[in-house]
Amino acid sequence: MHYPAQEEHARFVQSAIKSGTDSSLVSSRILSSWKRCVHEYGLAPDDRPQTIITERPDLIQRQEQLAPLLSVSQVEMANLYQQIAGSGFAIMLTDTDGVVLHYVGDPLFTKTAISSGLQMGAIWTERAQGTNGIGTCLMEKMPLVVHRDEHFLSRNTILTCSAAPVFDTHGNVIAVLDASSESTMAQQHTMALVNMSAQSIENRLFLSAHRTQFTVRFHSRAEFVSTLGEGLIAFESSGRILSANRSARFQLGIEGVKDIIGRPIEEVFEANTSHLLSQARTHPYRPSPIRARRDGRRFYVLVQPADGEDAPRLAIPGRAANPAADSSKRPQLEHLNHGDPLMATNIARARRVMNSRIPMLLCGETGSGKDLFAKAVHNSSAVADKPFIAINCAAIPESLIESELFGYRPGAFTGASRTGSQGKIAQANGGTLFLDEIGDMPINLQSRLLRVLEEQEVVPLGGEKPIKVDFCLITATNRDLSQLINDGGFRQDLYYRLNGITLTLPPLRERTDLGELIRHLLQWDFPDQGVSIGPEVMEVLEHYEWPGNIRQLRNVLRTAVTLSENYSPQLEDFPAEMARAGEDSSAAPASERSPLFKMERNTIMTALKESHWNVTKAAKQLNVSRNTLYRKMKRHGITPPR
Repeated sequence: MHYPAQEEHARFVQSAIKSGTDSSLVSSRILSSWKRCVHEYGLAPDDRPQTIITERPDLIQRQEQLAPLLSVSQVEMANLYQQIAGSGFAIMLTDTDGVVLHYVGDPLFTKTAISSGLQMGAIWTERAQGTNGIGTCLMEKMPLVVHRDEHFLSRNTILTCSAAPVFDTHGNVIAVLDASSESTMAQQHTMALVNMSAQSIENRLFLSAHRTQFTVRFHSRAEFVSTLGEGLIAFESSGRILSANRSARFQLGIEGVKDIIGRPIEEVFEANTSHLLSQARTHPYRPSPIRARRDGRRFYVLVQPADGEDAPRLAIPGRAANPAADSSKRPQLEHLNHGDPLMATNIARARRVMNSRIPMLLCGETGSGKDLFAKAVHNSSAVADKPFIAINCAAIPESLIESELFGYRPGAFTGASRTGSQGKIAQANGGTLFLDEIGDMPINLQSRLLRVLEEQEVVPLGGEKPIKVDFCLITATNRDLSQLINDGGFRQDLYYRLNGITLTLPPLRERTDLGELIRHLLQWDFPDQGVSIGPEVMEVLEHYEWPGNIRQLRNVLRTAVTLSENYSPQLEDFPAEMARAGEDSSAAPASERSPLFKMERNTIMTALKESHWNVTKAAKQLNVSRNTLYRKMKRHGITPPR
């Protein structure tokens, strides 16, 4: 059955095609696609072809072939979804055959998405669906928007699609990232977000693919090194270049990947290979100026060491400062990612905003690592070489916190220093101010802090002249600030000023990377002792609840290793309650435990299979958090099929 709107669209398409290359009705890119639909695919605008859904085994095989890509993309897609959630979008990743490999959909768009064929396994090439964001992006190999009537098929004109290609390390399109909606207006800001996410996926794939080689990370501005726009060049220890990302080629004026692969790194930058390798080992997080060989342009570079090289280790909260350690051995955001999905999302979101002066609020239980996360944000940001000033609002007596924060002039009060005090806020100028346990700040000081943040100036106690300040602000709390506001213990206007972006750090009991985190902590505290923990003990550690979180875990590990023989702690070296928990959990193999244990495993398996191994959907079906489901999957030895 034909509808007037569909017939009008068909006439519009046919008229544009007949007008040839001089058509003013649509862009040349859309017109070329329409011509392909007619002359190469034999389609007509009023066709209603059935959506082609690839068979389940074929879909799984495609996902397996692109497993590294999916691993990286899922974090970025979740990030992108959070930015446009509630706007009625479906976010999809497809392979080069236009098959949807991963899908994140807004409930507001679900019905339209299903009726339009936007779902897992669907094929969205031009041949299958006419002109559309995914298919046309695959043909044009560039970011584009296909808005409403620009679609070839009349039935797809209810959609607006923003798509961007994802390139591999050889410069070939490996996937397409697409955000589609039922919107009646073109979303150019959505196109920008999609393109940024695609580039972020490319950069992460690049660094992962070349983790066993050295990588030059550079930009013409030092603050943009280690951000989305940085150039990346991977090279061997001999100096031979292996690959370069799009930004690197653009900044250096190089046409394609083939034009740089195989060349010595010394032909690109005015620095010999041995100098770059030395920089990787000594100052991997400190950008240094360097000149381009061809035109003498100045760039700032840091050289990331290859896996297995002597790279800095992660600093741990509470560890005494090592006077021999230089400033390059400070925690970075990338060091906090041990495999937990929520932590990976937090890191990705923090990286996006850390140089924007957007306030960051960290929430989480005591001991969950909020202070370490704040330090890592600072050390990964453009102000890493500037001060990082931390103050615990709960640890300083109320009578002193005002002078600690705002400083004071000489003689401002009885007992004041004769030289006065600058105050933490002024000390943080140009760098980062970290206010831990912000929920414990006295209510009378909250208004002063709000004024400082609004006016970007501070007046010391006993002073009259304001001092201009500019800093990145990170706050943290283990309390419910919304409840504090309701109880009159926290100012609502200050809360809105602090809450630029809120990141919640998961408690240790819900993290899915506990085993890797334990190994990391042991390597940090006992780098030369070769600590060995057997599988039985590791199982106890991974299943313990850890009410004190990372702080408790680290103290327990240090004590157990110190008490053990040959740096191989046994269950008796740990606190008695953990030993008892271990005896209870190891009383029988998993296959012989109670029927309740087996029932839980069967229930989880059923939910995962029904959701086609989509953990988010399965968690929703089981009415548990995604992290809880990951933890239970690990406990039952459940892994997604390959």
